[in-house]
Amino acid sequence: MKRKQLYHKTREIKWLVGKNSPLSLDNKILIYKTILKPVWTYGIELWDCAYKSNIAILQRYQSKLLRTIANAPRYVTNHKLHTDLHIPYVRTVIHDRINKHRTTLASHRNPLMEPVLQPAHNRRLKRRWTFDQTDVYLDHRRPCHHISS
Repeated sequence: MKRKQLYHKTREIKWLVGKNSPLSLDNKILIYKTILKPVWTYGIELWDCAYKSNIAILQRYQSKLLRTIANAPRYVTNHKLHTDLHIPYVRTVIHDRINKHRTTLASHRNPLMEPVLQPAHNRRLKRRWTFDQTDVYLDHRRPCHHISS
């Protein structure tokens, strides 16, 4: 969904950041940072559990967009584009924002924020149900009734 939103926003301003735009490279990068980057960075603090394939989709789109902005030929590497334009990779932005968010939560005055930072107890191949916290449903004295077909 984020890539689609980014695509639609890019189409609206393609005349500003496209290959035939009369704007300078600095102005195109400024437009990218102020209009396009907030589209995919909104809510990025929650992306810690995102699949690598979803992040790779955004990275590919960002690289193509930077190539268009810089009017760079295909033989210029993505690494060269990112370093020359001083634009970090998507994964780097995600890690930086998540670390900043965790630091903010850790220094929060409200003690109710502490459990948010605690790691979840992972159970392999078992779903976590809402009644895991109570022993009401774990009463072993009741007989177990099976439905036979």
